[in-house]
Amino acid sequence: MKNKSSFLILILTIGVFGIINTEMGIIGILPLIAKVFNVSVSTAGFLVSGFALGVAIAGPTMPLLFSNVNRKTAMMLSLGIFCISNVVSIFTHSFTILMIARIIPAFFQPVYVSMAFTMAAQAVEEAHAQQAVAKVFVGVSAGMVLGVPVTSFIANNFSFAAAMSFFAVINILVFLFTIFVVPSMPVIETTSYGSQLSVLKSPVMILAIASVIGLNAAVFGFYSYMSDFLSSVSQFSTNIVSTLLLVYGVANIVGNIIAGNTLSIKPVKTVMVVPVITFISYLVLFFTGRISILAAVLIFIVGVLAGLIANINQYLINSAAPKAPDFANGLFLTSTNLGTTIGTAVCGALLNTFNTSFTLLGSLVFIVLSYVMLLIQRKVA
Repeated sequence: MKNKSSFLILILTIGVFGIINTEMGIIGILPLIAKVFNVSVSTAGFLVSGFALGVAIAGPTMPLLFSNVNRKTAMMLSLGIFCISNVVSIFTHSFTILMIARIIPAFFQPVYVSMAFTMAAQAVEEAHAQQAVAKVFVGVSAGMVLGVPVTSFIANNFSFAAAMSFFAVINILVFLFTIFVVPSMPVIETTSYGSQLSVLKSPVMILAIASVIGLNAAVFGFYSYMSDFLSSVSQFSTNIVSTLLLVYGVANIVGNIIAGNTLSIKPVKTVMVVPVITFISYLVLFFTGRISILAAVLIFIVGVLAGLIANINQYLINSAAPKAPDFANGLFLTSTNLGTTIGTAVCGALLNTFNTSFTLLGSLVFIVLSYVMLLIQRKVA
């Protein structure tokens, strides 16, 4: 049983990697897409923002609609749509069709990802549920970290179609493994849509959502402009910046692994301590970012903390609605996307008004706000 559970979680992790890779990987080849489809780079950028908007809209709605459907069936449908859209992207010469092929699967991303978290948690004993979820989070981190450079390498050395083929192959393989390996998982205890929606009335859930938005805004408020910070403030060369971005990504995966253990053993302590350490790390980086060696060490540290926070975010919302796990995971995806959007916008405004260092101050403010929400939540719960 243990081996079967481990293999199932591996499939779910690769599946999440394939889907997140489809979303994020295209970021690194927008100039090539603009050239291939004869559009501006800003127009090509709609392929990214359109996908993100689709995920934000579908986050709470699609997992809710599919919450009473056999999870294997729902995941196969989601993967099937991703496979078809990837194949269409390989052969199309129309930017409009490419855009449609990006937006449609975006609405099914929350279905697969939310159910992957739920299925991983239910595949093991309750005491190890958070460790299983953390392993699936490795797929999320790997998709974000490896998706951009791998896709960029394939596209630049071969073609845009080859990059889309990379997306397609991963999703098709996971689709096949899902058919033959993933067990049928019918919903045993049916929960009405009204009962699931009622969790939004809970003060604990509202505070959890607010905390998650703030924490993700803090992480991505800095991460979105980290390359600029490393080049303009820390004075690293382009090659070193690229290396440090990879280091940050690897550290993110390390944070996922650590979170699996700490959230299983001492969840409350982890939730309350990690934001404090993140605050201190950002503050030190703000004042010492010009010291290159120290900045490089701190980038690794904040990368680990970002991985921890990703898991904390999922834990906060999921624990606020234990009887509606799929809907809760959908809310988690929407909350994190909102946090990313808000953090990037606010810290971007600070960058334009002052300089890149002030993105850290914006992140510090978001951490303080989210921590206040966490403290209130502890009193309300």
